[in-house]
Amino acid sequence: MRALITGGCGFIGSYLAEALLARGDQVTVIDDLSTGRFENVAHLAAHPAFHFAIETIANETVMDRLVSECDQIYHLAAAVGVNLVVRDPVHVLETNIKGTEVVLRIGARYRKKVMLASTSEVYGKSMAIPFSEDGDGILGPTTRSRWSYACSKAMDEFMALAYHKQLALPVVIMRFFNTVGPRQTGRYGMVVPRFVRQALADQPLTVYGDGQQSRCFTYVQDVVQAILALADEPQALGQVFNIGSTEEVTIEQLARRTIALAGSNSEVVFVPYGEAYEEGFEDMRRRVPDIAKIKGLTGWQPTVDLDGILSRVIAHMRETDDSQANLPASPLNHAPGAAEPALGGR
Repeated sequence: MRALITGGCGFIGSYLAEALLARGDQVTVIDDLSTGRFENVAHLAAHPAFHFAIETIANETVMDRLVSECDQIYHLAAAVGVNLVVRDPVHVLETNIKGTEVVLRIGARYRKKVMLASTSEVYGKSMAIPFSEDGDGILGPTTRSRWSYACSKAMDEFMALAYHKQLALPVVIMRFFNTVGPRQTGRYGMVVPRFVRQALADQPLTVYGDGQQSRCFTYVQDVVQAILALADEPQALGQVFNIGSTEEVTIEQLARRTIALAGSNSEVVFVPYGEAYEEGFEDMRRRVPDIAKIKGLTGWQPTVDLDGILSRVIAHMRETDDSQANLPASPLNHAPGAAEPALGGR
């Protein structure tokens, strides 16, 4: 199998590349390094089955060649992270919507399967917990830039399903719920790496709002196994699947568990959302997936619990002496309580 991973130098993409190579596939990644890091895949560069292009997916000439040479596309490239969404919404919208349109159009030209990475953000402020794939999304007003990312990914899903229905493009949509693990950067608001770095440096762990907003965190290698299971399942075509853990935790609890597991002297500090991002910033209180659909079709379910995830991230940062990297210099760079995982340079 010849696989093309867009955003392959990112967090999830780099783990996916490792897994595909391990099972004998040929792997090509394309990444413009806007959120991904080449360091994530540098250890793969010498592998005879690994190839890369440092380029944007908006370059249709390059994408045409890469898609024509692959059997399957894993479309992980996107502009993500709460900080980036608030700071540069134009970039988020253009990258996510236009980039995905290029991938789908060229994928349809060569009839290549597209595994499209989406996000739990599309459920918005819905309180129909747990979120099922056919549940309603409830988004905030267009005057709140925070919702532009959710809207852009919802449009990606609409386009993918339209290409499947009208042009018979083989498509599978995967909604990720807060994917975390070693190698994830905290630069774009991802909460677990930020908390761990702060804890290892004995700095305050900054929690936005009252800390009672809750999330479910999934280990990156569990997520990769879910991706591969869906990619190998013919019955998944044209469908949407949640990929996430059902172990719910509040952000305050997450901060305190991080401190305890790291043996840190840090304290927890609460900061209003308006001081961290912008006035009127909105968040969702709970985000819990219903994973019955993917489990019923493939048998997949998470294998690593939250303490196991945190322990792995803590050990990795200690081993790599990474605890001082990307520490926040101002509230704008602190970890939000509702950070979306690194999908973009995934």
